[in-house]
Amino acid sequence: MVINDVNLEVMATRRSQYPNENKPEFLLVGRSNVGKSSFINSILSRKNIAHTSATPGKTQTLNFYNVDDKFYLIDVPGYGYAAVDKKTQAKFGMMIEEYIEKREQLKRVFMLVDFRMKPTEDDLLMYNFLKYYNLPVTVVATKSDKVGGSKKEKNLKVILDTLDLVVGDDLVVFSSVTKLGVKEVLNKIDSLL
Repeated sequence: MVINDVNLEVMATRRSQYPNENKPEFLLVGRSNVGKSSFINSILSRKNIAHTSATPGKTQTLNFYNVDDKFYLIDVPGYGYAAVDKKTQAKFGMMIEEYIEKREQLKRVFMLVDFRMKPTEDDLLMYNFLKYYNLPVTVVATKSDKVGGSKKEKNLKVILDTLDLVVGDDLVVFSSVTKLGVKEVLNKIDSLL
Protein backbone atom coordinates (compact mmCIF):
# COMPACT_ATOMS: atom_id res chain seq x y z
CA MET A 1 0.00 0.00 0.00
CA VAL A 2 1.38 3.37 -1.04
CA ILE A 3 0.02 6.37 0.85
CA ASN A 4 -0.06 9.65 -1.05
CA ASP A 5 -2.32 12.00 0.82
CA VAL A 6 -3.07 12.37 4.55
CA ASN A 7 -5.12 15.07 6.28
CA LEU A 8 -6.19 15.53 9.86
CA GLU A 9 -9.78 16.14 8.78
CA VAL A 10 -11.85 16.12 11.97
CA MET A 11 -11.14 16.62 15.67
CA ALA A 12 -14.28 15.41 17.42
CA THR A 13 -15.51 15.24 21.00
CA ARG A 14 -19.00 13.86 20.22
CA ARG A 15 -20.86 11.75 17.67
CA SER A 16 -22.43 14.68 15.80
CA GLN A 17 -18.92 15.82 14.77
CA TYR A 18 -17.77 12.51 13.22
CA PRO A 19 -17.29 12.38 9.44
CA ASN A 20 -20.46 11.08 7.82
CA GLU A 21 -18.99 9.39 4.76
CA ASN A 22 -19.04 5.64 4.87
CA LYS A 23 -15.26 5.06 4.70
CA PRO A 24 -13.72 2.16 6.66
CA GLU A 25 -12.21 3.28 9.98
CA PHE A 26 -9.33 1.98 12.06
CA LEU A 27 -9.10 2.98 15.71
CA LEU A 28 -5.84 3.49 17.54
CA VAL A 29 -5.77 3.12 21.34
CA GLY A 30 -2.98 2.92 23.88
CA ARG A 31 -1.49 4.22 27.05
CA SER A 32 -0.15 7.77 27.05
CA ASN A 33 3.50 7.69 26.02
CA VAL A 34 3.27 4.28 24.28
CA GLY A 35 4.28 5.81 20.93
CA LYS A 36 0.94 6.41 19.17
CA SER A 37 2.13 9.51 17.31
CA SER A 38 5.31 7.73 16.16
CA PHE A 39 3.17 4.77 15.05
CA ILE A 40 0.87 7.07 13.02
CA ASN A 41 3.81 8.88 11.43
CA SER A 42 5.51 5.55 10.56
CA ILE A 43 2.56 3.84 8.94
CA LEU A 44 1.50 6.99 7.08
CA SER A 45 5.10 7.68 5.96
CA ARG A 46 5.04 11.21 7.36
CA LYS A 47 7.52 12.98 9.60
CA ASN A 48 5.02 14.71 11.87
CA ILE A 49 1.40 14.49 10.76
CA ALA A 50 0.84 13.41 14.37
CA HIS A 51 2.84 15.51 16.77
CA THR A 52 5.02 13.63 19.20
CA SER A 53 5.25 15.33 22.54
CA ALA A 54 7.56 15.16 25.53
CA THR A 55 4.44 15.55 27.67
CA PRO A 56 2.05 12.58 27.56
CA GLY A 57 -1.67 13.26 27.40
CA LYS A 58 -1.67 15.90 24.65
CA THR A 59 -4.42 14.28 22.52
CA GLN A 60 -7.78 15.41 23.93
CA THR A 61 -10.09 14.71 20.98
CA LEU A 62 -10.84 11.90 18.55
CA ASN A 63 -8.56 12.78 15.62
CA PHE A 64 -9.78 11.48 12.24
CA TYR A 65 -6.95 11.23 9.70
CA ASN A 66 -8.30 10.90 6.15
CA VAL A 67 -5.88 8.63 4.27
CA ASP A 68 -5.99 8.86 0.46
CA ASP A 69 -9.75 9.41 0.71
CA LYS A 70 -9.99 5.62 1.24
CA PHE A 71 -10.13 5.23 5.02
CA TYR A 72 -9.83 7.00 8.36
CA LEU A 73 -7.22 6.31 11.01
CA ILE A 74 -8.56 7.56 14.34
CA ASP A 75 -6.31 8.52 17.22
CA VAL A 76 -7.93 8.88 20.65
CA PRO A 77 -6.65 10.24 23.97
CA GLY A 78 -4.16 7.96 25.69
CA TYR A 79 -5.17 6.26 28.92
CA GLY A 80 -3.39 5.70 32.22
CA TYR A 81 -1.68 9.06 32.52
CA ALA A 82 -1.62 10.26 36.10
CA ALA A 83 -1.32 14.00 35.34
CA VAL A 84 -4.76 14.01 33.70
CA ASP A 85 -7.37 14.36 36.46
CA LYS A 86 -10.04 11.70 37.04
CA LYS A 87 -12.85 13.86 35.65
CA THR A 88 -10.98 14.39 32.37
CA GLN A 89 -10.06 10.68 32.19
CA ALA A 90 -13.74 9.79 32.65
CA LYS A 91 -14.68 12.25 29.87
CA PHE A 92 -12.10 10.61 27.54
CA GLY A 93 -13.52 7.18 28.43
CA MET A 94 -17.07 8.27 27.60
CA MET A 95 -15.89 9.87 24.35
CA ILE A 96 -14.19 6.62 23.26
CA GLU A 97 -17.13 4.47 24.35
CA GLU A 98 -19.59 6.68 22.44
CA TYR A 99 -17.47 6.17 19.32
CA ILE A 100 -17.05 2.40 19.77
CA GLU A 101 -20.57 1.36 20.64
CA LYS A 102 -22.34 2.39 17.41
CA ARG A 103 -19.68 2.95 14.76
CA GLU A 104 -20.39 0.51 11.94
CA GLN A 105 -17.49 1.84 9.83
CA LEU A 106 -14.98 0.59 12.45
CA LYS A 107 -13.09 -2.34 10.89
CA ARG A 108 -10.33 -3.00 13.41
CA VAL A 109 -8.69 -1.61 16.54
CA PHE A 110 -4.93 -1.27 16.82
CA MET A 111 -4.11 -1.41 20.52
CA LEU A 112 -0.58 -0.26 21.29
CA VAL A 113 1.37 -1.71 24.21
CA ASP A 114 5.01 -1.14 25.17
CA PHE A 115 7.12 -4.15 24.10
CA ARG A 116 9.58 -3.44 26.92
CA MET A 117 7.16 -4.19 29.74
CA LYS A 118 4.28 -6.34 30.90
CA PRO A 119 0.92 -4.88 29.82
CA THR A 120 -0.47 -2.67 32.60
CA GLU A 121 -3.78 -3.04 34.40
CA ASP A 122 -5.05 -0.24 32.13
CA ASP A 123 -3.98 -2.22 29.04
CA LEU A 124 -5.85 -5.25 30.31
CA LEU A 125 -8.96 -3.17 31.04
CA MET A 126 -8.83 -1.67 27.53
CA TYR A 127 -8.44 -5.08 25.86
CA ASN A 128 -11.37 -6.50 27.85
CA PHE A 129 -13.43 -3.38 27.07
CA LEU A 130 -12.81 -3.88 23.33
CA LYS A 131 -13.74 -7.56 23.64
CA TYR A 132 -16.96 -6.61 25.46
CA TYR A 133 -17.94 -4.84 22.21
CA ASN A 134 -16.70 -7.80 20.12
CA LEU A 135 -14.22 -5.65 18.24
CA PRO A 136 -11.36 -7.27 16.30
CA VAL A 137 -8.02 -6.21 17.76
CA THR A 138 -4.43 -6.18 16.57
CA VAL A 139 -2.08 -5.62 19.49
CA VAL A 140 0.93 -3.57 18.37
CA ALA A 141 3.98 -4.00 20.61
CA THR A 142 5.87 -0.70 20.14
CA LYS A 143 9.47 0.28 20.87
CA SER A 144 10.79 -3.20 19.99
CA ASP A 145 14.09 -1.65 18.88
CA LYS A 146 14.79 -0.92 22.58
CA VAL A 147 14.71 -4.64 23.52
CA GLY A 148 17.84 -6.80 23.12
CA GLY A 149 17.77 -10.06 21.14
CA SER A 150 17.69 -12.46 24.10
CA LYS A 151 14.77 -10.65 25.77
CA LYS A 152 12.53 -10.46 22.69
CA GLU A 153 10.98 -13.96 23.05
CA LYS A 154 10.48 -13.53 26.80
CA ASN A 155 8.78 -10.13 26.39
CA LEU A 156 6.55 -11.46 23.62
CA LYS A 157 5.44 -14.38 25.81
CA VAL A 158 4.68 -12.03 28.75
CA ILE A 159 2.48 -9.83 26.54
CA LEU A 160 0.62 -12.79 25.01
CA ASP A 161 0.15 -14.51 28.41
CA THR A 162 -1.07 -11.30 30.08
CA LEU A 163 -3.58 -10.25 27.42
CA ASP A 164 -4.64 -13.80 26.52
CA LEU A 165 -5.75 -12.85 22.99
CA VAL A 166 -8.97 -14.35 21.68
CA VAL A 167 -9.11 -16.25 18.39
CA GLY A 168 -8.97 -13.80 15.48
CA ASP A 169 -6.91 -11.20 17.34
CA ASP A 170 -3.19 -10.97 16.65
CA LEU A 171 0.03 -9.24 17.63
CA VAL A 172 2.52 -7.24 15.57
CA VAL A 173 5.98 -6.44 16.95
CA PHE A 174 6.64 -2.84 15.91
CA SER A 175 9.35 -0.20 15.81
CA SER A 176 8.99 3.29 14.40
CA VAL A 177 12.81 3.48 14.36
CA THR A 178 13.60 0.32 12.34
CA LYS A 179 10.15 0.24 10.62
CA LEU A 180 9.64 -3.36 11.82
CA GLY A 181 5.93 -4.20 11.54
CA VAL A 182 4.98 -1.22 9.34
CA LYS A 183 4.34 -3.39 6.27
CA GLU A 184 2.39 -5.90 8.37
CA VAL A 185 0.05 -3.19 9.72
CA LEU A 186 -0.47 -1.70 6.24
CA ASN A 187 -1.23 -5.15 4.78
CA LYS A 188 -3.79 -5.70 7.53
CA ILE A 189 -5.51 -2.38 6.72
CA ASP A 190 -5.32 -3.12 2.99
CA SER A 191 -6.96 -6.52 3.44
CA LEU A 192 -9.94 -4.88 5.20
CA LEU A 193 -10.54 -2.13 2.62
